[in-house]
Amino acid sequence: MPLLFLAPLRAPMLWVLAALALSGCGTRPSSTRVSYEPEAFNSTTTHSRTFMATEAQTCEAARRALLSQGYLVTAANADLVTGRKSFQPANEVHVEVEFRVVCASEVGEKGRRSSTIAFVSALQDRYSLKKTNNSASVGVGAFGSLSLPFSASDDALVKVASETLTDERFYDRFFVLLDRFLSPAEDEPAAAEPGVSAPVPATTFPVRPSPNRG
Repeated sequence: MPLLFLAPLRAPMLWVLAALALSGCGTRPSSTRVSYEPEAFNSTTTHSRTFMATEAQTCEAARRALLSQGYLVTAANADLVTGRKSFQPANEVHVEVEFRVVCASEVGEKGRRSSTIAFVSALQDRYSLKKTNNSASVGVGAFGSLSLPFSASDDALVKVASETLTDERFYDRFFVLLDRFLSPAEDEPAAAEPGVSAPVPATTFPVRPSPNRG
């Protein structure tokens, strides 16, 4: 007799389990793939500019431009200049900007004046002040250690963000300043060769007649 009652009860239980399984599949989070394309590569003028000068002249103008704005120049040669500057926009926020200029010569036609492309990028690191409280404890022999209400705090700057600046106006201002330091160097006349001096023009003076002559 008990076997006759088990058969009708087994079918409803199977339907319940099947329904639960289907509901679980329906609520499973969908693993959709996120398309992240931070670079469009549609501009070649934001980080570069062409100057009618040599590599050394362009990078020297870039070095002077950074120095004039308070940057600490960390490297400077004929084709590379790097500099760093610190800012503090808030009490517990510290920002550092690292400037990098690469000078690359362009191959032009014969007889044309040499030109150089200046590639510029600025990396901004953001730091935040992190405070750590340390409580003092003193050992008391057999009684172990005793915690005292005295505490000390250690402050440290922790990097919280880092990004490359992409504001076109920011780089435009730098290129304008670089061109200001480059123009005087371009217009300088060629220095005279050593040992060659121009002849001194002859000077003549009028001769008065002598009063003794008749």
